Parts: sequence; structure tokens; C-alpha cells
Amino acid sequence: MTDKIELTNLSKEELTSEIVKIGEKAFRAKQLWQWIYFRGVTDFNEMSNLSLALRQKLQENFTITRPKIVAEQISIDKTHKWLLEFKDGERVEMVYIPEKDRGAVCISTQVGCAMGCRFCHTGSQKFTRNLSVSEIVGQFMVARDAYGEWPSPTDEVRYLSNIVVMGMGEPLNNLDNVVKALNIITDSEGIALSRRRVTMSTSGIAPRIVEAMQRTGVRLAVSLHAPNNTIRSQIMPINDKFRIEEIMKACAEYQKGEHSRYITFEYLLLKGINDSLDHAKELINLLKKYKLRALFNLIPFNPWPGCDFAPSDKKTVEAFSKALDDAGFAAPVRVARGQDILAACGQLKSKKTQA
Repeated sequence: MTDKIELTNLSKEELTSEIVKIGEKAFRAKQLWQWIYFRGVTDFNEMSNLSLALRQKLQENFTITRPKIVAEQISIDKTHKWLLEFKDGERVEMVYIPEKDRGAVCISTQVGCAMGCRFCHTGSQKFTRNLSVSEIVGQFMVARDAYGEWPSPTDEVRYLSNIVVMGMGEPLNNLDNVVKALNIITDSEGIALSRRRVTMSTSGIAPRIVEAMQRTGVRLAVSLHAPNNTIRSQIMPINDKFRIEEIMKACAEYQKGEHSRYITFEYLLLKGINDSLDHAKELINLLKKYKLRALFNLIPFNPWPGCDFAPSDKKTVEAFSKALDDAGFAAPVRVARGQDILAACGQLKSKKTQA
């Protein structure tokens, strides 16, 4: 007996092909797609507009699964963190950051991370493997299950309104699976999340930036964190492979495209490392040199056990933000969320000993 096919691994075209293979009409795939992604159903027996015979075929050939929830934590500020486990026992963390009438789900793309950024808790966990399409899509569906957001809202009121691909891992090193997963999540006949409400972050895999944005149409965020190569290489080893100049050129090339958007540069402020006014001036000159339409997302450092860095003081952060803003680059300071449960930016980790 062959293994059953996981339906949430399939694109709409692949799903149609599989339905035809079991002797059904192609339109049945559309019905099935809506049950899975519009209504969030995982039990074939609940798909009432499908015949009993078809439901039996589906049970014999396919599965619809979610990642297993191993642990959940809710912060005093309502940030919600899940530790999720997959069929092989590997785990990732996912976070939901709620606002008054909306919120962002931060999803992971890899088990561990190979980038080794010195300020990142995830970077202290070695890379294990890429996540599959179903494991990426499944994270958002777990969050939708938790907040009862099925069927997919048809108006603008969505509490799970945004996705940030900024969890564990480097998305551009798992590009094919990430692209396929985001295309499923943004498909208009299912979850139907707008592409403009999805942001994909990269540590700077320069050769893949343009391709990634062209294939997904989502927003781009670049984890920059330094104004020059000397500092960036000290805190981000990937900079030895892809220098700042190469990243800037890729960003400029992306913004030549018809559907390009503003780029967000993520900038983690580390005390005495990258937070001076001189550093701010370097950043301003860098962006002006490449004529980029961009804004900064300034991130206070969120400490984690064993880290070597400290957050910049409040006055330094305010001065840094003002310098960028005065130069025409919006630079809001992110409010840290979920720090009491290690759910803030750079704090995710998923060792199997964690519970």
C-alpha cells in the first residue's frame, strides 16, 4: 500500500491532477480546495457536498493534517506562542501578535537556521532541515483553528490579518517550498490573504531576492542590522558571502520591477555596536546612493539566555530614529511583544528538550 498524499503539500494544479487520477472530474478539486482552505475542514466526512463514494476515495488516498501542538504560551500582552511538532519529531515555534482588530502571524520556514547571526536565539540552534509546503501552510492554519477564523472572512475584519515570514530559518534558502506555500495562502478561493499583507524577510541572500519577490508578489524585508561590512560581518556571518553592496544592488533591481513595493530594512539596535549617530548617517548615505524607496523598522534587542549583547538605551534609540526620519526615511521603533515568553524578535528556538 502506498503512502497517502498530504493534500496541503499540493498546489491547486497538483490537487486537480490527483483528483483526476482517482477517476473524478476536475471540478471536484475546486470543491475540495474550498473545504480545506476556505472552511478549514480536515475530516473528509464533513465535506457534505461530496458524495459518500468520493469521500471514501479521499480517505483511502489522501490526508489533511496539522502540525501537532506540543506547548502553548500566552504573554501578558496577549502574544501567543506555539511549539509545533511534525511527523518526524522535529519542532518549530510560531507566534501570533494581536492588535485591537487585527494581528500578525510570524511563521517559520526551517528547523533551526544556518545563518548563525550572533544576536539571534534561533541562530544558536543548528540547522536541521527545510520545512515542507504543508508544514509552512499548516502553521497559519493552526493559528486560524485557535482563533476560530473559519470560514475565511470575506470582509476586511480579520484578526489574523497579516503574515510575517520572519520566524525560524532563512526563507530564501527554502525558496521553492516558501513560494508554493505563500501562493496557497494567498489564493483567492481559499484562505485568500492579500499579498500586500504578507512580508518575507531575508538575511540577505542577494542572488534570490528578485526571484523571490517576482514569484510571490509579497512585501520584502531585509535584515540589515549594520551600516557597513565590517560591523555586519561581525554580527552576521552571511555578510562574508553576500556583502552589503550586493544586497543593495539586488534591492535596487527589485524596485525596477512593475510590481515592486517599498522595502523594509530591519535594524536591530545593539548597545555600542551599531547604534551611534554616525552609524545612522552611514545608513542614510547607503540608501541614497542606491536610490531605494525604503523605510526602517528599528528593533530593540530582546535578550535571551547566554547572549553577548545588550539593548541600546532609550535616548540613543530615539536619536537614531530621529536622524533617519529627518533624512526622509520613516524609522518607527518596534514595540517588543511577548518578551516574558521568549516570543519577541530573535528569541525563537525549538530544541526537543523544550516544552
